Amino acid sequence: MAGHSKWANIKHRKGAQDARRGKIFTKLIKEITIAARLGDGDPDTNPRLRLAVDKAKQANMPKDNIDRAIKKGTGDLDGVSYEEGIFEGYGPGGAAVMVEFMTDNRTRTVADVRHIFSKHGGNLGVNGSVAFLFDRKGLISFSVDNDFDAIFEAALEVGAEDMKDEGDAYEVITAPENFIEVREALEAKGLQRETAEITMIPQTMVKLEGKQAEQMLKLMDKLEDYDDVQNVYANFDISDEDIAQILG
Repeated sequence: MAGHSKWANIKHRKGAQDARRGKIFTKLIKEITIAARLGDGDPDTNPRLRLAVDKAKQANMPKDNIDRAIKKGTGDLDGVSYEEGIFEGYGPGGAAVMVEFMTDNRTRTVADVRHIFSKHGGNLGVNGSVAFLFDRKGLISFSVDNDFDAIFEAALEVGAEDMKDEGDAYEVITAPENFIEVREALEAKGLQRETAEITMIPQTMVKLEGKQAEQMLKLMDKLEDYDDVQNVYANFDISDEDIAQILG
């Protein structure tokens, strides 16, 4: 199980529980707010905001919540000022981890994230310590129930960079700046995607087994569960057998 694509499947399985705790909405509201603040309040002219609004709609966030988050970002409503950034570190077995965060208190967030790393067999590193091991890409995944050749031909036609068969999903890779265009072109062809996101894809993988694999998944889960963390990326590779055993 490769960290760059399969972790999304684990998150999907626990997504209903996260939604009940309200954590998904909290993270999406932060992203919408900061996207509107850094760009403008119109999703049609602000690609980052458009992606954030799309995710919010997929999560069934009420339109009023989306509109309020946008207005807080543009300054039409009072709101919290968020700072965003990336932490870099290492998990069990030396797996590289990148953590995207948004916070209104950086000192608190640094201390909390450092504690999560150390408690689960990892350590927080300095800027630049692992970023070079990842490439920022658009990733659109499809169920293997689809026809591989049909997706492959469509992906090439609309300007995707690559397509891979990951065993339990077909993945279309794009340059970040072409992500929305490729996603919409594939949808226009009637292809039903499972996930679509801008993500960090590792260049190399670190094989983990046994206790290290279990610690790694716990580390990912705790980081994802922390309110100030938006996204977590890692280059671990864990077998499906170990995953099944760990998740029970």
